[in-house]
Amino acid sequence: MRPVLYLNASVHADGGPGRTADALAVVGGRVVAVGDADEVTEAFPRVRRVDLLGLPVFPGFIDAHIHVVGYGLGLLQVELREARSLAGALRLIAAAERRGGPGEWLQGRGWDKNGWPEDRFPTRYDLDAVTGDRPAVCTSKDGHLLWVNTAALRAAGITRDTPDPPGGAISRDAAGEPDGLLKEDATLLVRRVIPAPSPETLEQAAVAAQADAHRLGLTGAHAFVGPGAEGPDQFGVLHRLRARGALTLRIVACVPDRLLDAAAASGLRTGLGDEVLRVGPLKIFADGTLGSQTASMLAPFDGQPGNVGIMVRTPGEIDDLVRRGLAAGLWSAVHAIGDRANRNVLDVFARHREASHRAGARHRIEHVQVLHPDDLPRLAALGVTASMQPIHATADRDAAERYWGARCRYAYAWRSLAASGAVLAFGSDAPVETPDPWRGLYAAVTRRREGDPRPSWYPNECLSLHDAIRAYTAGPAYAAGTEVWQGALAPGMVADFVVLDRDPYDGGPEDLLRVSVLATVVGGRVVHSGGALRGLDGVS
Repeated sequence: MRPVLYLNASVHADGGPGRTADALAVVGGRVVAVGDADEVTEAFPRVRRVDLLGLPVFPGFIDAHIHVVGYGLGLLQVELREARSLAGALRLIAAAERRGGPGEWLQGRGWDKNGWPEDRFPTRYDLDAVTGDRPAVCTSKDGHLLWVNTAALRAAGITRDTPDPPGGAISRDAAGEPDGLLKEDATLLVRRVIPAPSPETLEQAAVAAQADAHRLGLTGAHAFVGPGAEGPDQFGVLHRLRARGALTLRIVACVPDRLLDAAAASGLRTGLGDEVLRVGPLKIFADGTLGSQTASMLAPFDGQPGNVGIMVRTPGEIDDLVRRGLAAGLWSAVHAIGDRANRNVLDVFARHREASHRAGARHRIEHVQVLHPDDLPRLAALGVTASMQPIHATADRDAAERYWGARCRYAYAWRSLAASGAVLAFGSDAPVETPDPWRGLYAAVTRRREGDPRPSWYPNECLSLHDAIRAYTAGPAYAAGTEVWQGALAPGMVADFVVLDRDPYDGGPEDLLRVSVLATVVGGRVVHSGGALRGLDGVS
C-alpha cells in the first residue's frame, strides 16, 4: 500500500467542531501525521498527494449494534417496513408470492402493527389468504415476533397441544388454536425448520451489507446475531471473507449465549483476532421488546393490566451466563429494553464487579430503552457501556407514549446517561432500522423523526452533535477495547475516515439529513467513492 498525503482537507480529528488540521499522512494503513500542510509535506516530500478540495474529513463511523449478515439477508427478502397497514403488507406479500418458485419458503421482514390503522396483530388467517399452501414467515420490525401462515405452523409441527417454550409464547385464538403469531423464543420452533441459506447466500448477504455500510460512511461494526438464519455460521462467513481479502468493514463479531460452551471449549475470547475481524462479547437476551409488548417491566404496560412482559432469561440465568463468560474470557453484552430487565442486568453486573474489573471486562447493555430513575446512575458507577440506537427513540415515540406513559421521561435517556459519566456507543440495530448514521445523528440531536412536525420528544435528552458523533466513533471503540487504534484520527491510529460533501456543523440539524459521503477509507484503502472524488479509486 503506497504512502499517501491528503492535502487541502478540513480534518476533524476527534469528530468535534472546527478544523484541527488540513493535512493527513497515511503509511501502511495507519495515520502517521495530522497537522499543518507545510509541515506534513516537508516531513513526507516524496509520497503520492491527493487534493481533498477543502472538504471535511471525519473519523470513520462505527455501528455498535448491527446484524450484518441478517441485514444483508433482509435485502433479499420482502421488505415490509414501509407498509402502512396490514392490507398494504398483504399486498406486498401477495406480489412476492407470485414471483416465488414452487416449494420455496416466502420470507419477509419489517412489519410493525403499531403503525397500522387496523391496530391489531396479524394472524395466519390473514397470511393464508395470499400465500395458500406455500410456507410463509414474516419477521416483525423488532425481530422478536414471527407472523406465519398455516403451512409454516404445519411444517414446524405446532398445534393446539404444543406448549409455550421457556422464554416464549405461542399466541392462540379464542378456540385455543395457534393463530400464527410467535413471540420471543417461540419463534425458534419455526426458524429451525426453515431451509438454511447456503454458505454462498450468506456470503452474498454479508458483502451486500458491507457495501451499503461503506456507502453510508461506516468503517466498523459490532455484529450481533439474531435467532434466524444468520446464526451459528456468522463468524465462519466473515472469516471466509477475511481470508480472501473481501472483508473491508472492521467487525467485532459477538457470540450468542447459546454457543457459550462451544466458544469456551474452542478458546474463543473477547479480543481474539485482528484489526479486521475479532471476537466480541457474549450476547445475552434479558427480555423482549417494546413493539411486541414483551419487554420486562417493573409495572404493567399502560392499558394492558397484568402484562409485565417476558423474561427471556431469568436473573439467575443471566448471572450464570455472565459468570461462565468471564471464566472463558468473554465480556457480556445484554439486551435489556424494559426497566425491570435493565435493573436485573445491573444487579448481575454489580455482583460480578470485582471479577470483571480483574479481567478488564467492559460489559455493556444493549438498547437501555427505559430505566427506573434509581438505576440511571448505576451504568457509570459499574463501568457499563450504554449501547443505544438513537433512531429507536424517534421510531418508537408513539408506542412508548402509549405503553409506557410517564415512564418515557427516562426512556432513551442519552443526555442523562452521558451526564452521569456513562460511555455511549451508538448503532442502528439494522435491519430493525436503517444503518444510516446520519439519520441516527439527526435523531440524537433533535429527538424527532425526519418529517415529523411535532416538537422534540423530551428535548432535555437531546445530545450535542459532537457528543453524538463521539458515540458513533470513540464510544464503540471503547466498548470493544480498541480505542488505542480506532475511533479518532491521530498518529498510530488506523486510517479509517470519511470525506463529506459538507461540514455537519454548518447549518441546522435538518442539514444532517443532506450530508453525502464522498469517500470512505478503511486502513488507507478507499472502499467507497463517488462524485467529485471518484479519482480516489486508485488509492489502495
